[in-house]
Amino acid sequence: MPRSVWKGPFFVALPGLKQALTQNIPVRTNARACTILPSFVGLKFQIHNGKDYIPLSVTEEMVGHKLGEFAPTRKRFNYRQTKNR
Repeated sequence: MPRSVWKGPFFVALPGLKQALTQNIPVRTNARACTILPSFVGLKFQIHNGKDYIPLSVTEEMVGHKLGEFAPTRKRFNYRQTKNR
């Protein structure tokens, strides 16, 4: 269920956002629930997935989605047949 329209998008004040706009520095954040705004297009983020910071560059198709959608928190399961192979 989406967020109410009258509330607006969920947004967290990101420290270093102004510096990232001018110097093209990635913004490190743990705010996975933050909505991607149109002003973020072209910016670089490093989103925390619980262990590491995953690099992300924002495109126009990502507007309206959450930052956490682009940083998976689980590894893929890899099954090997035998131990020696």
